Amino acid sequence: MLTLVLLPGMDGTGIFFEDFAAALPPEFKPVVVAYPDDPSLGYVELEALARAALPQNEPYLVLGESFSGPIAISIAASNPPGLLGLILCVTFARNPHPLLPLVSAILKPLPAWRVPRFIQQPNLFGRFKSPYLRAKLREIRSLVSQKTLKARLEAVASIDVSEKLRGVTVPTLYLRAKHDRVVSRASCDYISKMQPNVEVAELDAPHLLLQTVPQAAKTEIRKFVANRIEILN
Repeated sequence: MLTLVLLPGMDGTGIFFEDFAAALPPEFKPVVVAYPDDPSLGYVELEALARAALPQNEPYLVLGESFSGPIAISIAASNPPGLLGLILCVTFARNPHPLLPLVSAILKPLPAWRVPRFIQQPNLFGRFKSPYLRAKLREIRSLVSQKTLKARLEAVASIDVSEKLRGVTVPTLYLRAKHDRVVSRASCDYISKMQPNVEVAELDAPHLLLQTVPQAAKTEIRKFVANRIEILN
């Protein structure tokens, strides 16, 4: 059995992983990491929490979704014991939006009462929007303060783990959403440029890829493991 450590998107709750984790085949053991609703915790502090959840004395993969991509890259770059592979899902190694630093600077002194349109429902779900997914999003928003979301958006604006990405030596898979309106193709292309050995799988999905096409994502992960991962005995 191979443990799959799942690092969540900007909400940090891990709730959006529930259905995907439940659908994983028996050869995978999911470990869902959750971040506290605390705006004072930046990438450094959240990485420490993620590292604390890594398995001991057993092989595992790390999957970083969206916001958590830089954390997953940082972990992989340090080559911790037991890590066999890295999966990057709809994510980035550096700020994915050229105007985000400006937007964050404008928003910083203002009350944290809303998040930008590009991370709202239509862009997250695309044509897959449904009452079920909307209810999940409402549940998540009831658990995470706008202040925390705003702080994480500001963290994204200044993040850059490009040099760490260069140092990743484990096999790496990038799951790209063909209809992603949150993280563009340029972020995937940049990761491929910095780390040419990254395998890219493009799926017919919006930004919330694991939540809208879980079976297709599962298939790509299984292929990646079968073709690129040498399981330790």
